[in-house]
Amino acid sequence: MAGSREKIVIGTRGSPLALAQAHETQRLLMAAHGWSETDLPLSAIQTTGDAITDRALTEIGGKGLFTRELDLAQSRGDIDIAVHSAKDLPTLLPDDIVIAGYLPREDVRDVFISPKAGSLADLPQGAVVGSAALRRQAQLRRLRPDLKIVLLRGNVGTRLAKLESGAVDATLLAMAGLKRLGRTDCITSILDIDDFLPAVAQGAIAITIRKGDERIAQALGPILDHDTGIAVSCERAFLSVLDGSCRTPIAAYAQLVKGRLRFKGRVLRPDGSEYLEAEREGSIDECEAMGRDAGLDIKARMPEDFMTMGA
Repeated sequence: MAGSREKIVIGTRGSPLALAQAHETQRLLMAAHGWSETDLPLSAIQTTGDAITDRALTEIGGKGLFTRELDLAQSRGDIDIAVHSAKDLPTLLPDDIVIAGYLPREDVRDVFISPKAGSLADLPQGAVVGSAALRRQAQLRRLRPDLKIVLLRGNVGTRLAKLESGAVDATLLAMAGLKRLGRTDCITSILDIDDFLPAVAQGAIAITIRKGDERIAQALGPILDHDTGIAVSCERAFLSVLDGSCRTPIAAYAQLVKGRLRFKGRVLRPDGSEYLEAEREGSIDECEAMGRDAGLDIKARMPEDFMTMGA
């Protein structure tokens, strides 16, 4: 494989963060196999989710909008692998595409960014907070129902520019993305993980391949992280039971602690007035079963009107 020098085309979205993640994948493959950049060309593909930034994802089709064009390019053979923020992957992938694995996970926490307050608790009553994620919006409303929450979409740079312009008083972003972009300087404070449970697969980079493509699977083997795969598999199993789209405020986090897997999942009313949680602990070979069981537990306790704005 290493001697054949048959190119592996890496597909990615065109945003700065997506390109940073694709370059990270490229560097790891180069180091693992002694290849050069010419062996691993990047192909940046604009997705519908990137093109439409003035509406919530729930209005235009959900998180599959960040993967559809990459899926099509992969199915056609235009790209060999696709590098994704794992939290953007829908629960169900096209039949001919599979997740090969994940790179080592970054910090999963959310961060608070504001020029006007040192922490979320310090924001004045009625302050305007911009966020695109229903999960973050619901958890904000749970802790600070007095705040005004507005839609803030776009890439990290766009969101920070809107914050600097005074369009919003504060925003929340993922620590992982800021680290990968070298923008941790803008962080005001780090949010407690129990207050702001992360999105499913937050901080993980997923790599997809065509089903049955053994050449690419073998090439990726040395750079994939087993522990991340275990944790994310648990979280995605939880998500699959509850809701495969981004229309529901769902949060989850699984981590390996001394060889055991610990999991917490949370589903919130969109207005933050109520939430349901489930926790599990078990062996790593039970990862998907644990996630599914926690999801079924919450689903059984969920009132029919739980996903409406009213309490």
